[in-house]
Amino acid sequence: MLERLQKILAKAGIASRRKAEELIRAGKVRVAGKVVTEMGLQVDPETQDIECDGIPIACPEKKIYILLHKPAGFLSTVHDPQGRPIVTELLQNIKERVYPVGRLDLDTEGALLLTNDGELAQKILHPSHEVQKTYVAKVKGQPDRKKLAALSRGIELEGRKTWPACIEVLHREAQKTTLKIIIHEGRKRQVRKMFEAVGHPVLELKRTAYGQLKLGELAPGKYRFLSPGDIKMIFNK
Repeated sequence: MLERLQKILAKAGIASRRKAEELIRAGKVRVAGKVVTEMGLQVDPETQDIECDGIPIACPEKKIYILLHKPAGFLSTVHDPQGRPIVTELLQNIKERVYPVGRLDLDTEGALLLTNDGELAQKILHPSHEVQKTYVAKVKGQPDRKKLAALSRGIELEGRKTWPACIEVLHREAQKTTLKIIIHEGRKRQVRKMFEAVGHPVLELKRTAYGQLKLGELAPGKYRFLSPGDIKMIFNK
């Protein structure tokens, strides 16, 4: 993507934009081996070599944002010493190194964000932003209203009370119940531990949304790139 040369120098941390203009005027900047003194020159840092005082300028890594439908059986990590399947193996032809934002358990499927934007990842994960995560769970048996009310208010788990949750029964069967759960905490295996604590272990679990960013019809193992509008939806309640 074409950008003004002085802006590229500033983004690379070489100097402020005004100081970068002075370096260009002084003939200290080369593009594709040629000295450039022209202000406002449009350059593509991904395809053209840029030097300042003979030192190559590294192109800042392009920020990318991905929504993946993680299948069960894949680890939400970029490396596993045991050689088990990892989520980044599902991404094709992506040269940028991306990382999962938080985790989904090995046996849980659904929406998983991956990015190389550490600042955004921290914003999503930090409790102060209260990013809501929506899950659909099939649990053993039929939890009664009293138990669901307790989970909604918050229960004691490992010495700490959970934050209030929004829980809705979607379907009841003789041996299992399907529910929708919305929480903004990110404790390890939290949904599973919540229902285990009230005697209704989770049989299947799927994350379907971050905020208003929904998994939709994205098939297991497939992914899509997110737009700025999609990113905003993560923080919408």
